[in-house]
Amino acid sequence: MLLNASGCLDATTAPDVARAFDAFVTKTVTPEPREGNRPVRIAETEHGMLNAIGLANPGRERFLAEVLPSLRSLGVPLWVSVGGFAAQDYADTCARLEDVTIELNLSCPNVDEAPESAAEIVAACRAVTDLPLYAKLSPATWDVAHTARAVERAGADGLSLVNTMRGVALDTRLAPVLARTTGGYSGPALKPIALAAVHACRRATVLPIVGMGGVQTGRDALELIACGATHVALGTVLFADSTAPDRVRAELADAAREAGFDDPAEAFCAAHSDTRETVVRIEN
Repeated sequence: MLLNASGCLDATTAPDVARAFDAFVTKTVTPEPREGNRPVRIAETEHGMLNAIGLANPGRERFLAEVLPSLRSLGVPLWVSVGGFAAQDYADTCARLEDVTIELNLSCPNVDEAPESAAEIVAACRAVTDLPLYAKLSPATWDVAHTARAVERAGADGLSLVNTMRGVALDTRLAPVLARTTGGYSGPALKPIALAAVHACRRATVLPIVGMGGVQTGRDALELIACGATHVALGTVLFADSTAPDRVRAELADAAREAGFDDPAEAFCAAHSDTRETVVRIEN
């Protein structure tokens, strides 16, 4: 399944692009409306970009009353990215959602984080909804697999790997470009980090994994699948290439054949030395 990364595509202005995905992931919604951080909020870098948008969104009530009904007209499955600043924030939003998959944004690098652990937030949400819950994790930890196991025990149905990494860009005066100084780093340079996180988490859990981070081509998507991703999401590439969903899908099939596979799915876990045992363990 091919998805967009949360916040990287506005379905209201580009509905045809949104429909090119197998499911559409919304921007993160928080309980109260947020204008986001003050400008400058985006900075291009040599191998990617930094963003410090700050979870700008209309808030839960307007999202439920206006945005979500409008998105349903796309005719594709919807994933709602849920954020907050305490476990109860997440749970209250999850309790109000119906007929969607939920992606819990547990690792936004340019806003203050909830004091509870990722597992505690997942547990709070699991207690109020039976909808599928995906935990979006940060790679900025020594052992992301440990967190993956913890959220699985807490009731997560899947993982989204990875969120952006915190970074800084300086201008010609050697001053930070972003008003907040730091922002979430994404783009091609993030791919090796994403591959490592997906590889580690696949060896630690049987949960489905949405692999994302630096995907520009079908080969990039294939490498995530080889590391253990069951789905792939496109992010930064969408800012520059509206044809990316169809192009990457076509390139993925070609890349699989070049690697000796009749179908991209056959490359699942190919990067693991014990591929056969891993696949059997996951499927069972």
